Amino acid sequence: MKLTAASIARLALPDGIDDKIFFDEDLPGFGLRLRRSGDRSYWVQYAIAGKTRKLRLGSFAEVDISKARSSAKDVLARVRLGGDPANEKNHARVRASETFGALIKPFMVRQQGRLRPRSLIETDRHLAKLCKPLHPLPVTALNRRTIAARLTAIAQSNGPAAANRVRGSLGAFCTWAAREGLIENNPVSFTNKATENGPRERLLSDAELTTIWQELEDDQYGAIVKLLILTGLRRGEIGDLRWSEINFASNLIALPPSRTKNGRLHLVPMAPPVRALLAAQLRRDGRDRVFEFSSWHVAKVALDQRVALTPWVLHDLRRAFSTALHDRFGVPPHIVEVLLGHVGHQAGVAGVYNRSAYLSECERALNRWAEHVTGQTTAQVVQLRA
Repeated sequence: MKLTAASIARLALPDGIDDKIFFDEDLPGFGLRLRRSGDRSYWVQYAIAGKTRKLRLGSFAEVDISKARSSAKDVLARVRLGGDPANEKNHARVRASETFGALIKPFMVRQQGRLRPRSLIETDRHLAKLCKPLHPLPVTALNRRTIAARLTAIAQSNGPAAANRVRGSLGAFCTWAAREGLIENNPVSFTNKATENGPRERLLSDAELTTIWQELEDDQYGAIVKLLILTGLRRGEIGDLRWSEINFASNLIALPPSRTKNGRLHLVPMAPPVRALLAAQLRRDGRDRVFEFSSWHVAKVALDQRVALTPWVLHDLRRAFSTALHDRFGVPPHIVEVLLGHVGHQAGVAGVYNRSAYLSECERALNRWAEHVTGQTTAQVVQLRA
């Protein structure tokens, strides 16, 4: 029987059969599949090395029979030339599921034992957070232009040093992917490094800090930036803060070694405005993270549009904090180093005792800084939330 619109309309499944392909007599291998459910679809069937392959060409309701017949001829012609269209389609489906985001986990498993714990955490943050816009892309779609655009965005929002660190993590990922046969080459190799020009020297003035504080909105990003100003902590230390790291009874934030750059416990006394900001955050059932926030670039761009300052990055808040404590408030250098989480205090037993002894000095320094910061803003009717 030749398959035509009229002959297909007369087709019916024999009794006791729920699924059958009716083949066309003029084009062997081309057929219409009927199911008891009512589904009708075009298929082409062929054999390679003694094995039967089937390939769906489309629904009867959506594909014209002449187009289905033409597609079947194309498939059979490719088979005669040594191709295997059904296998190629399955392979393409698998490749499409191999997205950048899906492959981060096996890559990070590979890196375990090869990287130090802190480097492992940073690499995961680079790929999982800073490269999140790339997650939906098939890994084969990672090209030089795509990666360069992401690195440029990171340099604008997080600074050139951060962009270069992310570039290193992306390069390691793409090298692994190439060696696994997932991509042909490493597209990161020929991207430009961001120009760092040595240590940043951007120092925010009191007036600029006031402007930034005033323009922060009453949302998670606003709370994070205010906490960065008040504590001098790093962006990741506040952005990834856990409730389990906050002790309101002892008035301390205790960052574990796994979350600090120097790999050591970092105790931070909470000034009253810090307590108020943290107490005001919604505590979600079963979730330890204080902030569920990831739109760093979008939020920073929006803030920059409101403040209209000379380009700055969040890490500049930490420099302003350090400079003010050193130069204006007379806080001893070793106390500032402790507050910044630098490896500047003693190790061993003496270091443990010193850290304990320094807590009261750190608390006084942070309280004085908080009074200075909030004093500037409250004079202009910019209040912290109760």
